[in-house]
Amino acid sequence: MSSLHRRNQQLWMEDVSLQELAVEHSTPCYVYSKRGIEANFLAYEQGLAEQKHLVCFAVKANSNIAVLQILARLGAGFDIVSIGELERVILAGGSADKIVFSGVGKTAAEMCRALEVGIRCFNVESHAELLLLNETAGAMGCVAPISLRVNPDVDPLTHPYISTGLKENKFGIDIAEAEQVYQLAATLKNLRIVGIDCHIGSQITEIDPFVEALEHLLDTVDKLGAQGIKLQHVDVGGGLGVRYQDEQPPKVAAYLSALLARFRQRSETLVLEPGRSITADAGCLITQVQYIKTNGGKHFAMVDAGMNDLLRPALYEAWMDIQPLLNDLRAPTRTYDVVGPVCETGDFLGQDRSLSIESGDFLCVYSAGAYGFTMSSNYNSRPRAAEIVISGAESYVVRARETIQDLTRGEQLLPEERSS
Repeated sequence: MSSLHRRNQQLWMEDVSLQELAVEHSTPCYVYSKRGIEANFLAYEQGLAEQKHLVCFAVKANSNIAVLQILARLGAGFDIVSIGELERVILAGGSADKIVFSGVGKTAAEMCRALEVGIRCFNVESHAELLLLNETAGAMGCVAPISLRVNPDVDPLTHPYISTGLKENKFGIDIAEAEQVYQLAATLKNLRIVGIDCHIGSQITEIDPFVEALEHLLDTVDKLGAQGIKLQHVDVGGGLGVRYQDEQPPKVAAYLSALLARFRQRSETLVLEPGRSITADAGCLITQVQYIKTNGGKHFAMVDAGMNDLLRPALYEAWMDIQPLLNDLRAPTRTYDVVGPVCETGDFLGQDRSLSIESGDFLCVYSAGAYGFTMSSNYNSRPRAAEIVISGAESYVVRARETIQDLTRGEQLLPEERSS
């Protein structure tokens, strides 16, 4: 993680001491490196410099409007899956004509708003959605630009919960049926066909599944072209993995080189939807040890961040590196389960970690910049964490820590019952 480094036994992000930051702002808090986000995005831009392209950040990975603003200023496009994400991109200064709208359950209201602002494309995921979009666009007196998200039945070799390109997954249209659905779309007067899309999964650490999916897409593009349906772009989705423990994901340059080897001499724009590979290692979660506890020889570090703050370890059994902000070896080194305060046995951030820590110490959960805060909740009526962006020696609170008043906003008590 290039934006994190040790200096005088302390952990720093860019030019800010995370120890000092944690003391100032309390914990738990998410911290993101502006420099890290920019470098990760620009790796895609540089790798595609010779190819007509659009890099659309997957907003579901990290939807903080300051993070989106950083990317919008670099000219990024955005991949959204809800009207809430659409409004966030607009607030952050993103260009509507660089937005692609994915997701299996788009409502008519969401379609209307997206048409109103003029998004680049709807990634249509079903026959029923195609008909609803045509009807909705017709009622508005406009034409909706569409791409079909096809399901190429490619095994992404990842966790089953984040696999999206197999026949048994809920996403997309079976590639064997794609030509038929495109032919139907071509007859619907309120739709304009502009592309084809797929997304086979997340945290993929091999190049071959991406290449196989692209080859399936290009074969379909050529078949459609022979039938007079010309596509303007090919969207290969996202999913490139990052290193959490001992994974060896390909470099962005190697991944793009493999795609471009199959894409050269083509006229279509190449669209990508990376998320995790742009923000994961540019962010971390800071938490404080509340208690050290031993049960029958088992050691626990009870911290103030729980599964409501960071769900990945509980949901996916995901391994994320955890290290103290200060290297203080005065405390004995023991093997700890790092657990949170939520009333669930599955509430842990890490298990069997060798740490030299005491109560009151701050810990850093590495590579938490993607699918961290966006998956957080108020379970156990816990306020959600603050979010902070670091730029050089400056730090900016880009989301205030929630309060108890925030938790109950919109709720009200029942009126007093009348006595009979």
